[in-house]
Amino acid sequence: MQQKDNQGLAPPRATDPGWAHGTMVNGGRQKIKCKYCHKIFLGGGISRLKQHLAGERGNVAPCEEVPEDVKVQIQQHLGFKVLEKLKMQKGLKSKKNSFVPCFEGMEGENDDYAERIQKPTSVQCTIRRRGKEIIEGTSNRMKRRRKQNFPAATVVAQPLRQSFASQESIYEADMAVARFMYDAGLQFTAANSFFFQQMADAIAAVGPGYRMPSYHSLRNKLLNRVFQDAGAYCDELKKTWEVTGCSVLVDRWTERAARTVINFFVYCPKGIMFLKSVDASGITKSAEALLNLFDSVVQEVGAKNIVNFVTDTSPNYRAAGKLLMDKYKTFFCSTCGVQCIDAMLEDISRIDEVSEVLAKAKRITQFVYNNGKVLNLMRKKTGGRDILQLAVTRFASIFLTLENIVSLKDHLHQMFTGAAWMQSSFCKQRAGLQVAEIVVDPFFWSLCEQTLRVSKPLVSILQLMDCEQRPYVGYVYDAMEKAKKSIIAAFDNKEPDFMPYLNVIDQWQEDFHSPLHAAAYFLNPSVFYSPSFSSNKVIQKGLLDCIEILEPNVSAQVTITSQINFYEEAVGDFGRPVALRGRESLAPATWWSLYAADYPELQRLAVRILSQTCSVTRCGRNWTMFERIHSKKRNRLEHQRLNDLIFLHNNLHLQQRKTEAVKTRSTRGTLDPICLEAVDANIGDWVEDLGSMESEDLSWMDVTIPSERTFVSHEVQNMDDSVDSSDDRNSDVTKGTGRSDGL
Repeated sequence: MQQKDNQGLAPPRATDPGWAHGTMVNGGRQKIKCKYCHKIFLGGGISRLKQHLAGERGNVAPCEEVPEDVKVQIQQHLGFKVLEKLKMQKGLKSKKNSFVPCFEGMEGENDDYAERIQKPTSVQCTIRRRGKEIIEGTSNRMKRRRKQNFPAATVVAQPLRQSFASQESIYEADMAVARFMYDAGLQFTAANSFFFQQMADAIAAVGPGYRMPSYHSLRNKLLNRVFQDAGAYCDELKKTWEVTGCSVLVDRWTERAARTVINFFVYCPKGIMFLKSVDASGITKSAEALLNLFDSVVQEVGAKNIVNFVTDTSPNYRAAGKLLMDKYKTFFCSTCGVQCIDAMLEDISRIDEVSEVLAKAKRITQFVYNNGKVLNLMRKKTGGRDILQLAVTRFASIFLTLENIVSLKDHLHQMFTGAAWMQSSFCKQRAGLQVAEIVVDPFFWSLCEQTLRVSKPLVSILQLMDCEQRPYVGYVYDAMEKAKKSIIAAFDNKEPDFMPYLNVIDQWQEDFHSPLHAAAYFLNPSVFYSPSFSSNKVIQKGLLDCIEILEPNVSAQVTITSQINFYEEAVGDFGRPVALRGRESLAPATWWSLYAADYPELQRLAVRILSQTCSVTRCGRNWTMFERIHSKKRNRLEHQRLNDLIFLHNNLHLQQRKTEAVKTRSTRGTLDPICLEAVDANIGDWVEDLGSMESEDLSWMDVTIPSERTFVSHEVQNMDDSVDSSDDRNSDVTKGTGRSDGL
């Protein structure tokens, strides 16, 4: 009987997409079984099944097993079907029948929305079916969303599938977006915003006739509403500070005109929030003045919530941090780990052998990225790979770029010794001859490999700190020790060879090291229970310092010291089989929260220590915005509005940075190294024009972009056999786009 029921997935000549997800029972069109939850519909046919799959309540219960992509497809199909009905019945006269949505909490604002919205948010059509009227296109889920505060005035829309739109309409939409970007003078990196596609989806859900918000709405009503939503997000983070503690992060930003802006962030495992921005141009040279500023931040956050206060590596900032810690004696002050590692790499880059190899590598990148024809040839030889590699800091980017050059050694050698290069005019130019000589020099490649043996372990620590999957304070001390051992082994334990590098590391590690790092090293179960763990006086002293500073209650201090032995011996829940398996898989703070309930004092201390960060976070920096807020030519109301704008700009970015969508977007090929806007200004000298190259009549349109082959001039084609041209809409790589923020 089951085999008979499943005969004929769709009736002959059926074209409705719903038939791909249902089965006719006993060969009848009106009796259909859902492919996913196996529910049988005794009437309504394929329309009832589609409502079931799309989650439309009212006539039928929604399917709980349908895949999300199928659900989206059916929802969009139903929406477009209703739109076609409107076109046929009413000639799409939606402008005369305007629809005014009434959102909860928006009383007094409907007049503005009535003027701008020309049609329903979700296309609605009243249809007679089986003797009753139903509303197609509007679900109870959408009604509930309209009542939510976040986002109150935005439409949650599913992505528009381009298969429903003609190529001509897609082209016109692209051109409209481009004209807006160019006219407003926006940076191309704006297209990398998480909210860019969300905006497009919401507008598409409204449909033709939607009028964009006015200038006054953006700077008043809408700004206030989004600000309230962001404030609610920050309030949720603050609720966790009492349990996990938090780290205050001081991000110093200096302009070329010696103007300094300090941004304050607060970190906790649940997320990072932007606190405020201060123009500190007049106080950066005074540790006492900085102390007063830092003290005001401590009062705002709450001294009892702070575990770590992370400052800049500048001497005055470190001095102010020590004064702050001495004043409160309830939390630690440390310097930014990322900046310390970058300073190590910077000092290593000044060593003669390393300086020589970096200078030659820099000449390669400058030559390649300032000659369109050479860049096309390089990308053809490397399969579209680029040399330049961005990272969280300047010198991490430099050494990763060097690593890329080494990985492309064979491709570059073939490029600068091949027939296409020899037949070009570049092989006779002075700059071309110099670069070709570098590429074929074995000694250059030997120095590259030696340099990478030193830089790779340090760059790996930076990459560890850039990971937001879990707080990494419990791994930093161990990572630094392993990096030094790796460098010693790379030079076969020959002290004269490795000591210059270790001296640099030890010098900066002394500034970077904190008792918090040592205690976190001891309390991290994945490190402590490993065979390679070894304790010393630094570890023991760091743990005792944390007990005394972070736990002001003397009796609780005594209890904690007595409970440490149970952790060392893996007694009780510490020794459970599930706890043993969780040592590596769980975040250290999570592990303690699960398996240390019998020792609450030690548990609280461990969770607060292991929940911290030890480096400053950064958002996408926009000097124009900060100049507006810190300009003296502002009245009080305008200044407050700009403060709100800065608050939103940073917190919206931070709120979405952990989402999977952002991670996917940021890992796609969005770097265009020939555009300095896309490259961090600190590494721009690696692609800037040398000033000695011959000019060439070549535009950006003549340069192929990785993963996107475009038209290449005839002369470039002569340098290489052929270059395919195609338009891949799945690639976000466009001229002038790239990643603008460091973390």
